[in-house]
Amino acid sequence: QVQLVESGGGLVQAGESLRLSCAASGRTFSYYGMGWFRQAAGKERELVGCISRSGGFTYYKDSVKGRFTISRDNAKNTVFLQMNSLKPEDTAVYYCAAADSNIEYVPGRYSYWGQGTQVTVSS
Repeated sequence: QVQLVESGGGLVQAGESLRLSCAASGRTFSYYGMGWFRQAAGKERELVGCISRSGGFTYYKDSVKGRFTISRDNAKNTVFLQMNSLKPEDTAVYYCAAADSNIEYVPGRYSYWGQGTQVTVSS
């Protein structure tokens, strides 16, 4: 069992940056592949990117490549999502999630989810 708490969301203007954090507690954090998801109003939840247990491998959806960076600090039980050059279409509730596998692309295979943090990007 692991508990996840996101923080760092807020309201920014287009072109600005935000850094989201996801703090984990409970079972050994380094056991889990981690993912960041987002859900915009009226849309399905989508995978933004994910990171392997060691942090050595990352994956990003095409629309955020080159702007977003996922990293993790296993010593501090935290995963980060650095978001640069934000666009209005990035507006959504952002969630972190933990999977039992090293790297996971399928939302349904994530076992644990945070409560989400709102990111709003104004034009």
